[in-house]
Amino acid sequence: MELRRVRRVITAHQQKEGGGFMVRRPFPSVVDGRELEQLDPFLLLDEMGPAVYGPGEAIGAPDHPHRGFETVTYVLDGAVEHRDSTGAVGVIGPGSVQWMTAGSGIVHSEMPTAGIPERGGRVHGFQLWVNLRARDKMIPPRYQGFEADELTVVDTSGGSRLRVIAGDVAGVVGPVETTSPVTFAHATVAAGDSIEWEMADGYTALVHVFEGTADINGTTAQEGQLVELEHHGGGVVVSSEAGAEVLLLAGEPLGEPISRYGPFVMNTRNEIVLAVEDYQEGRLGSIPAEGSGVVRN
Repeated sequence: MELRRVRRVITAHQQKEGGGFMVRRPFPSVVDGRELEQLDPFLLLDEMGPAVYGPGEAIGAPDHPHRGFETVTYVLDGAVEHRDSTGAVGVIGPGSVQWMTAGSGIVHSEMPTAGIPERGGRVHGFQLWVNLRARDKMIPPRYQGFEADELTVVDTSGGSRLRVIAGDVAGVVGPVETTSPVTFAHATVAAGDSIEWEMADGYTALVHVFEGTADINGTTAQEGQLVELEHHGGGVVVSSEAGAEVLLLAGEPLGEPISRYGPFVMNTRNEIVLAVEDYQEGRLGSIPAEGSGVVRN
């Protein structure tokens, strides 16, 4: 298999988000003195934790709006309860994922489930933002939730494990329906083993290492580093001498201008102004009272 060249290695920075929890963020960021706003079609990648909270310390993301893109929450440890203005309710536990298409606008919350604030515990997960094409930015909101046993999981002969959430990795297809072509997978690379991954020519391809050290097409990346590949030239081989945990991300670039302000990502400033006005006037709705939502796992 022909291999893509590595374009750059990006080291994540830390900052506070939501109700005050710390995240490790490779992008958006400042890289080599220049603003890295997106890795088209991906707008943001946050690693939440890992963190261990004592009783009463766990923090979440209270009610907030989105418009113009999709948010993905993948949980490794802990549990998060999702509620939104469409009435959708879902609990995202270890190994589970939610893929929320904000589209024309949604208000949602992601808060620790009742047991974690009371007892404390370990919390670890990821949030990914995926942009929508201009023609799709005002589509109706949609919520997809999948439990760990609903994801496509494959064990390799070398001891590695591949969990495909969306898209295709080595012929393994994930269950999520994406609005534009996107691949999102979690690979546990066993010591001495490797995973081969091919994607369509021209697609953005990223490998984020969140535990251990991995070799990506001849380039070494450590925990907290994201490897961006060139858009052309073949596939990717991820290997590790001592074992590693990585995210595999690929997507078709949209090639459109973006205008972003907090939780809104549109194509023009005027569309951002309208989004803010719609939210302030209540046109994005509100989360129904607890007990009145429709559970969608």
